[in-house]
Amino acid sequence: MALVTGASSGIGRAAALALVEAGFDVIGTSRNTSRVAPLHGVTFLDLDVASDDSVTVVVKRVIEEFGQIDVLVNNAGIGAAGAAEESSVAQAQSIFDVNVFGTIRMTTAVLPHMRAQGSGRIINISSVLGFIPAPYMAVYAATKHAIEGYSESVDHEVREHGVRVLLVQPAYTKTGFDANAVQPDNPLPVYAQQRHIFDGLLVAAMKDGDDPAVVGKVIVAAATEAKPKLRYTAGSTAGRVATLRRIAPARAFDRQIRKLNRLAG
Repeated sequence: MALVTGASSGIGRAAALALVEAGFDVIGTSRNTSRVAPLHGVTFLDLDVASDDSVTVVVKRVIEEFGQIDVLVNNAGIGAAGAAEESSVAQAQSIFDVNVFGTIRMTTAVLPHMRAQGSGRIINISSVLGFIPAPYMAVYAATKHAIEGYSESVDHEVREHGVRVLLVQPAYTKTGFDANAVQPDNPLPVYAQQRHIFDGLLVAAMKDGDDPAVVGKVIVAAATEAKPKLRYTAGSTAGRVATLRRIAPARAFDRQIRKLNRLAG
């Protein structure tokens, strides 16, 4: 049985479909399932990953009704754009509460069950922005960097109990990310022009991005491979970026980041 958070659209929906096709019983979650289009083979439950009580209730219900959780896909998250200085601390905290602490809540809730059954896969949806810088997405990138460090550390802790914590790293994917990204709550004129440029670059990148189904297939691989990798890049762009990050000289990589983002200097 697989439990997928944020399964109402985008990567989460693609993951739920791919897992059904791979033979899993799938529970998908969304903050408001009354607005979610039905998905064959997927049972939807309301879940707010930013709520301790909601997480506890849903995980307990799934275990009681379905007997076990073999795979948890921590996909629920929110995007954020704008210069770092333009987001208040409170806004940054709210984004971390979903993207990072939501993952931690879900992981903490399912681990006792997985340890008891001696098996399980926790698959955390990271991003290429979990290992490269992202001007005008600093807060979002910080959440993905945090997920990277958390996941790799927890994987070492639980591996002896038959549980793995794995990372899937997509690049830009054709979802509603750009339209739904949280905008800065303290926009500053000094960043307005560059923020406008970034917004255009993001829209173009999302339009030309990978189909969510590409990521769904990678999630199934992470869930089913006998000897899983800690990190799975999803899509050709993500693979190229990961390779460049490893082998390119730091100064050359830095210059490329500035060039791609049309930053002066």
